[in-house]
Order: sequence, then structure tokens, then C-alpha cells
Amino acid sequence: MSITYVFDEDFFDQNESVPLDLIPASAPCNPQPLEPTAALISSLILMAIFLLAIPGNLLVGWVISSSRQVLTSSDVYLFHLTVADGLMALTLPFFAVAHVRGWLFGDFMCKFLNLVIEANFYTSIIFLACISVDRYLVIVRANDTHGSKQRKCSRVLCAAVWALGWALALPALFNETVKFADGSERLICTESFHVGSVTSWRLATRGFRHIFGFLIPLAVMLACYGVTILRLLNTRGFQKHRAMRVITAVVIAFLLCWTPYHVTMMADTLLRADLVPFDCAARRSVTLALDVTNTVALLHSSINPFLYAFVGEKFRRKMMLLLQKRLRLERTSGSKFSRSTSQTSEGQGTLL
Repeated sequence: MSITYVFDEDFFDQNESVPLDLIPASAPCNPQPLEPTAALISSLILMAIFLLAIPGNLLVGWVISSSRQVLTSSDVYLFHLTVADGLMALTLPFFAVAHVRGWLFGDFMCKFLNLVIEANFYTSIIFLACISVDRYLVIVRANDTHGSKQRKCSRVLCAAVWALGWALALPALFNETVKFADGSERLICTESFHVGSVTSWRLATRGFRHIFGFLIPLAVMLACYGVTILRLLNTRGFQKHRAMRVITAVVIAFLLCWTPYHVTMMADTLLRADLVPFDCAARRSVTLALDVTNTVALLHSSINPFLYAFVGEKFRRKMMLLLQKRLRLERTSGSKFSRSTSQTSEGQGTLL
């Protein structure tokens, strides 16, 4: 998911040696640069997401890694999810600057940062699906699961998810720096296909994003969480119903953040593949909508810690114990390190 993909290279197809052609489909449809105020607002939103995502995911990672208990499969997936979301958030300041000043970081960083954000776009969503499968196995198929074997499989699966995510992200290497088509020297970082058919490459890369980055994970989440909720509805107990509310919040947040982005991208793909009548105004509107929905999708990386951690009672209890222990250590930092800190029960089960 390239932040700057909205400026596709077919926007820069003007050829001064070609006579003016009044056929709408062949006329250049150059992007309209954002107004300075809009660009500044977009930049500030990206920085706000960065400032929320980094400490939130660091806190979740710290709490999980500090656990003295054997981590459950969900905890392992959650830890890797925080890494993926954190890496994605680290790229946002570069794009925030690019919104205001243009791309200032060179062609290598253009490719590398888009590769990072694309890879972690895939891995974060796939890890969400893994968590939904694990919750299904723990709640619905509790009698069939074996803890130690499941934990070993989860670590192998995490390695496979990272490998798959980076493999699916390789089309991000098509990004490069080009001059904006407004006569200025301003550079942008954008997709630029120079091999084969531009339309074929675009359909293929976006097809992968829709299928592996949204449709398959969404189908897995809906199936697993749907069955899990049905089981919880037939189970008495406050804890079970609280788990159902967390699951519902997870699915709703996923849909609210990612559905507008993918629907808008599908519309943009239809326009650029000439599968619907050409309309320059519609193309520019969809391009603007992609920029907005892309920002909403990125917001998901900053709310994951709240959904999977701060809503969970066991996580909050674990976090408070660690913070209290840290405060006690700071109070005794002037003297010798004390190992007499009282032990407190940390509870059983996953931190979710």
C-alpha cells in the first residue's frame, strides 16, 4: 500500500510533439496539487498517527515481552502485529514531509520506504487473521487444542507471514521519483511501470492487494469471529460476554478503516483500466478520495493497541503491575539495586 500511489505515471503522459487532441480519453488528466492548507492538514494527521502508533505499539510490545509466563499463540501474533504496525508508522514522517515539500529523500528511499510500508501492510492484516483463528481454536475448539504444539506452530507461522508479506510487497520497487507535472521542480514518489503493459501491471498488483491484503483476511476474520460469537452467545458468564464485545470492536474497526480504502481503490482501478467511460473529473475525485481513505487505513495501526490491549482486563492488570514495579525501581535507583520487590500474580491465559 504505497502512500503516494495516487499519482500514477499515466498522469504524466503529456507529449508536446503531439498535436492537441480533443478526444476526452486521450487528453492528459493531470493531478491537481493539494492546496497548502489541505497539504498541511494531511501532513499533521500523518504525524498524529505516528505519535499515537509508536508509543502505543512500544507499550504493547514491552508488556508482552516482559511476561514471565509462557506466551500464548495470540500473544505471539500480537507481538508481531505491534512490530508490523510500528515499522509502518516509522515511515509516516517521511510522507508527512512529502505532502508539504515534495519528495526530498531520493530514489532509494522512495523504493525502500514504500517496500517497508507495503510489506507491513500485508503482515499486519495477516496477523489479525491469525489472531482470529487462534481465538476460534481456544474458545470453540478448546478440547482439540494442544498448548505447546500450538505455540511452536505459531512461531513457524510468524516467520511464514513475514516472508509472504515481503514477497507480496516486491511490486513496491516500481516506485521512483519523478517531477510533478505542474512545471515546477517539485519531486514526488510514485508508481512507475516501465516493463510490459501498464494496465496489466496495475491490475495484477492491485489484485494482490485486494485479495491477500483484504478479502482473504476479512473472510477468515468473519468466519472465525462469527462462529466464536455464536459460541459465546450460548455461554453464560460476564467474562465471555466481555470477550464478545472485544471481538465485535475488532471486526468493526477493521471494516471501518480498510473497507473505504479498498472500495475506492477498486473504483480507481476501473477508471484507469478503461473499464468505465473516461471522466477526468471523476478520476481526480477518486484520486483525492484515495488519499483520504489511505490515511484512514493507516489510522488502524494506531488503534490496534487500544483494541487488543487496553480493552483487555488482563493486559491492563499486567501493565499496571509492570508500571508499579518500574516506579519502585526508580525510587530505589539511588541505592543498590533491590531484588526484594514483592511478587504478584499475573493471571493466566492470553493478554488479549
